[in-house]
Amino acid sequence: MTEVNLTQISKKFGKSTVLKQIDLTLAGQTIYGLLGRNGAGKSTLLNIIENRIPATSGSVQIDGEDNVNNDLALGKVYLMSEQNLYSNSAKVDQIFRETALFYPGFDFELAHQLTNKFELNENLRFGKLSTGYRAVMKDIIALAVDAEVILLDEPTLGLDAAHRELFYQELMEAYAKRPRIFVISTHLIEEIAGLIEHVLLLKDGKMMLNDTTENLLAQSYAITGPEKQVQEYTAGLNVIGHDSLGKLRSDYVFGELDDQRILPDTVSVEGIDLQKLFINLTNGQWEKERA
Repeated sequence: MTEVNLTQISKKFGKSTVLKQIDLTLAGQTIYGLLGRNGAGKSTLLNIIENRIPATSGSVQIDGEDNVNNDLALGKVYLMSEQNLYSNSAKVDQIFRETALFYPGFDFELAHQLTNKFELNENLRFGKLSTGYRAVMKDIIALAVDAEVILLDEPTLGLDAAHRELFYQELMEAYAKRPRIFVISTHLIEEIAGLIEHVLLLKDGKMMLNDTTENLLAQSYAITGPEKQVQEYTAGLNVIGHDSLGKLRSDYVFGELDDQRILPDTVSVEGIDLQKLFINLTNGQWEKERA
């Protein structure tokens, strides 16, 4: 079973530090969600894993082998990204064949099935494809390659709602047939919340969260009621943000609640979803309230 280990990965572009001492292990048969606001370093991290760009410091090992100049190790990883690495004159079916030169287990049968489902003409040249269908073609390749680690950088960017839904269905079917490591980097958190089993949250180039989705949601709450009672109840808890509507206030708490606290009759406690947790952890309000 393939394992990817990142040790103290940092990346600078000029004077700007994009990633700061990232330690991370990708292992098992897991669908990871790599989350973070624009500029958090998500794409940079994925490109470093696939050795498309070098880290400034630190190392990436794939099954114990360094990923730099190592075709055997990199053959276990496939990165789908916004980058257009294909010739505009190449036809879709030709691109499939060229991909199979690097990934000999490429599933042509699956690729053909998916082009039919997505209504992608394999005889079209890459340069003639719309932005959406370029993304569709890349997604099909990502699901058809035989790599053990599939990195998906904004895989639904440019896809309409119907194609996004179809992609998620096909992703889950591919994972069910052959469980492996998938890492999905996306800003459409609400759409993938039901797919991902493990959350990786980058903020300001640092790994802020690295835990199962189940564990994170089990300690994420909305405390709602009259403002005074809510603030009294949440005093001393890890409040990561709040919303107000008239005289009502919702405090968002991340962490265990104090069983010794008495919940007022006018105050309710409910769980929050992954998107609400993400927004409040990354919007800066948390740091202001902790200061």
